[in-house]
Amino acid sequence: MSQREQLPVAILAGGLATRLRPLTETIPKALVDVEGTPFISLQLELLRRQHIREVVICAGYLGEMIQGTIDDGRAFDLHVQYSFDGPQLLGTAGTLRKARALLGEAFFVLYGDSYLPCDYAAIRSAFIASGQPALMTVYRNDGRWDRSNVRFAAGKIERYDKRSTDPTMRHIDYGLGVLSRAALDDVPLDQPSDLAVLYQHLLARGRLAAFEVPDRFYEIGSFEGLAELRQHLQIAGSASHGR
Repeated sequence: MSQREQLPVAILAGGLATRLRPLTETIPKALVDVEGTPFISLQLELLRRQHIREVVICAGYLGEMIQGTIDDGRAFDLHVQYSFDGPQLLGTAGTLRKARALLGEAFFVLYGDSYLPCDYAAIRSAFIASGQPALMTVYRNDGRWDRSNVRFAAGKIERYDKRSTDPTMRHIDYGLGVLSRAALDDVPLDQPSDLAVLYQHLLARGRLAAFEVPDRFYEIGSFEGLAELRQHLQIAGSASHGR
């Protein structure tokens, strides 16, 4: 693999997106319109700019609609494959376990509602240098755009918990991780399992590296997040046209 070519990316696009209803009653969250474009298209365009070439979309709720829109990814100069949960939603770790054969020895994992304009090459390098089976990106959030859930100091994650937070947590799970194939060994096949729980288990064993990202995240998990992303893209578009 060249220095510019990147790891494959697994996009977690299987959720029910209940916070975006009624928008998501008949379409998956990945196809929500953002500035006239399905959100998944914006994600794929961003990944291509980061020299990603291989993408696996882990799909669940209305996932066939995503495949019908994106197909094999050729329109984005990507190779896109699909892994479908089946009749039972498998959760964010369970769906990765099912897709593992498509993902190689190591891969990025990206939440399906996250738009992350960060340096993927730097994150890949940090993962390789860490020697650990997994890496979580974190951002100094201070409770601004969502509830902070990471205590981070001296380059290390001291505590991570999405459900039970405390004031010492100033950072947040940014929405992009790197996993080795081996990191999924303890995830049961074809059973629901959560990525946050997997991260906690790895952290407890001292096997979770970290990378602090300086760029804020955007997401479409809520109507507020959707409005913020639209505003960001409008500003970015105006800036590029003004050059």
